[in-house]
Amino acid sequence: MKSMLRAFATHRIGLLLPAALAALFASLLHLPLPWMIGPLLLVSGLRIHGLAVQAPPGSRQAGQWVIGAALGLYFTPTVISELQRNAPLILGLAACSLPLGMICGELIRKLAGCDRATAYFAALPGGASEMAVLAERHGGAVDLIAAAHALRVTVVVATIPLALTLAGAHGSDAYAPLVRELDLQRMPLLGAASLAGVVALRSLGIANAWVLGPLFAVGALTAAGVPLTAMPGWLVNGGQLLVGVALGARFAPDFFERAPRFMSAALASTVLALALGTLLALLFAVVAPAATATLVLAAAPGGIAEMSVTARGLQLGVPLVTACHVSRVVLLSLGASPCFRLFRHVRARQRC
Repeated sequence: MKSMLRAFATHRIGLLLPAALAALFASLLHLPLPWMIGPLLLVSGLRIHGLAVQAPPGSRQAGQWVIGAALGLYFTPTVISELQRNAPLILGLAACSLPLGMICGELIRKLAGCDRATAYFAALPGGASEMAVLAERHGGAVDLIAAAHALRVTVVVATIPLALTLAGAHGSDAYAPLVRELDLQRMPLLGAASLAGVVALRSLGIANAWVLGPLFAVGALTAAGVPLTAMPGWLVNGGQLLVGVALGARFAPDFFERAPRFMSAALASTVLALALGTLLALLFAVVAPAATATLVLAAAPGGIAEMSVTARGLQLGVPLVTACHVSRVVLLSLGASPCFRLFRHVRARQRC
């Protein structure tokens, strides 16, 4: 009987049932984002303890697709106008990600004793795939960088929502989707538009196409006033569950044993990034009209989908948080390599 349960749990599709039970249990505990955090903690725990569980094929992409489409419904004409007024704030937060990433990268280099390329690209709060590709071009260790980013996103997802919930930061902003009622007749339009966005961005070679494509496509239709439909709650929960399972499945049994010094340094860097991001949010809160909790999410070193869905769950300025994280990923994708060359050149001159 025990072996049958073990075989069922390790089956790719069978894993979704215990993941859903973990989400329900997290809901009973009133944890924030239970449909993402519950499966994430369950699957990562099983993986680290040696159980060979695997995420279903395409689970991460499917979850990001649902989340991206749901986020696009927030970009009403009124919201777009407000984002334009907040453009300096959005660009300012994005621009700060490079120097803060350099500080965290230097911490990794000193604690782990690794090369600058590995430390630098492991610390930048961009997409894991984009940073790994850029690091490979500069001679960085891709496996360590991917592991550091998996650890960073997991720590951020497991701590930021809980911290904000304990602080009572819920519903401080009045953003809401344009459409609140489910209209099954318009669901095909929503699905087709979101998939078209995925295809368009994938053809351009953009790594975050599964979340940005639906976000941009559905967001454009919403901004233009095209009537769509609300996303069913069970579908949004399912998308979060798939993302949580996919994140948890990144952890190998030897995750911390393979390079304990580097992973300890990456954990310290993540804690520093969280502290610096929170400090940055507090500084911007002095001059920005947005709520402090919203700015904390906007400056947090998490991923687009994870931080945006956190904002959605806590009703904390979804469009602003999403716009800040999208801007940061674009800036890091374009500016990470030039800044690394400049950083390496300056350090080389200092040694002369």
